[in-house]
Amino acid sequence: MTKKIEVVTDGQILSMPVGSTIEDAIKSVDTPYSKGAVVCIMKKQEKKDEEMSKEFVIETTEGILVMELNDFDSPSSLFWLENYQNFENLQIRWQSNDAAAFGPFKTEIEPVRGMKKYNKYDIVLGAGGFQSENTHIIICRKDQYAEYGAPKEGSFAFLTGGRTNLQKINDDTKILSITRTAEEEEMGKGICTNDLSTELEDGDKLITYTEVELALDSPHGAEMFYALVRNGTFNVDFKTHTFCSDNTLIGEPCEYENFEPRKKGSVCIRSSGEGRSKVYIMCSDRPSSLVHSVIGNITKGVELPIFAEKKQKFTVETIPPQIMLQGRTLQESTPLLKELGIDFEVIGYEGEDNIIVKQDPLTTIEILGKGAVSVTTVPKSNLIEMEFYYDKAPKSVEFFRHAIELKTHPIGILPVSMVYDTTYIFKAEKEAERYKEILPENTPDDLVLAGEVGITNQSAKRMGYIGVRLNDEDLFGPTGERMSATNIIGKIRDPEKLLNIKEGDIVYIQEVFPEK
Repeated sequence: MTKKIEVVTDGQILSMPVGSTIEDAIKSVDTPYSKGAVVCIMKKQEKKDEEMSKEFVIETTEGILVMELNDFDSPSSLFWLENYQNFENLQIRWQSNDAAAFGPFKTEIEPVRGMKKYNKYDIVLGAGGFQSENTHIIICRKDQYAEYGAPKEGSFAFLTGGRTNLQKINDDTKILSITRTAEEEEMGKGICTNDLSTELEDGDKLITYTEVELALDSPHGAEMFYALVRNGTFNVDFKTHTFCSDNTLIGEPCEYENFEPRKKGSVCIRSSGEGRSKVYIMCSDRPSSLVHSVIGNITKGVELPIFAEKKQKFTVETIPPQIMLQGRTLQESTPLLKELGIDFEVIGYEGEDNIIVKQDPLTTIEILGKGAVSVTTVPKSNLIEMEFYYDKAPKSVEFFRHAIELKTHPIGILPVSMVYDTTYIFKAEKEAERYKEILPENTPDDLVLAGEVGITNQSAKRMGYIGVRLNDEDLFGPTGERMSATNIIGKIRDPEKLLNIKEGDIVYIQEVFPEK
């Protein structure tokens, strides 16, 4: 009789032969798993290891501060781990524009003389007068060089949350309590891997995807998230104990819509400042933020963002599914809209070779709320398919896709500025060159092939103009500029589609990939 193991995959209990793999488990269930994404294996826990958490929540009279230890081994960290529970009711001793200090209390840590470099939000155990019995918890408010009487290691922790509350600390503030978080420990130990040949053990729990329910109060932010996970995955570009983030849409315009606490599993988007439109998934609770708009919450599979590592990606499903009609035909869209009970109006071409290039409202949540949508259609001959040279001109391609909104929509819109002979010049409606550079990149040496698309770089006055020719050219770039002023960003698959367009027309761009 074949020995069996019991595993749970996305909530389904499976009895499988010993030696079964992740791939076997995925094939046994109906899962939206995306190829190349990681799967989280939660191992059966005999005992929780609650001592491993580096994160602590400090409750003060001015709100919550959240800190994370740099390590477990330094003298300061060891002292903290043994004594943090004794700091209840610890008063503020002094505070300035540079830092805030709570204390004093006695330690056995030896302070070191001399100035040290501290970064904003570093946390230090500093001995006043270099006397260990006069030690304080010092939280830095800005980058600085200071002599705080710290031990050799300098800072031992970092403030990861409640930074606004740090600025509220005053001469009457005191610490009410300090608690250690145990978020990961409560769910066990997780391992994320995309090696589907990994053998499973009895009691393993597999999570193959994360389900995100988008917030009704964040229609535009939700649409940004749909664009982010268009390929079915969330890329972990940055990871801390507090969050993981996907940087794909950095720099895109984004509205602030929803102010609420960022709970574990919340999805939020940065609406301003450096890193605008970076999307975060929270791995632990954090307060509300005036620059992080909450756009949704995880309803299944929170283990994946918590245990996934930097440079990995995991599968994401959204609720509700996106209603994005651009790039579809009326024949494809009609059954979908009828099933959803959505009324729709067609503006434009309704022949069999139609393609939808616009929709109004643009966002899924607004369409569902209104129960109606209007679509603009054109003949497929008006749709230009374009391959991009990501490897040769990555920054110029990013500029172009941003300028015609192809980073966030399936179809980009590009007005025709000028037509002469077999040369076509375009200018995007969004004047991205006002705030984005177009440095020389992939400039041709002696020949531009017919159908290759160029963009004028900032070495010429007509920066940002886009051009293409229907014939090979060895003197000037596709925008009529010298070769050194032209960045070649890709090629049009069927350039003969341009023959009938004229100045003032609009062409619609759809990205395609090289045929294998």
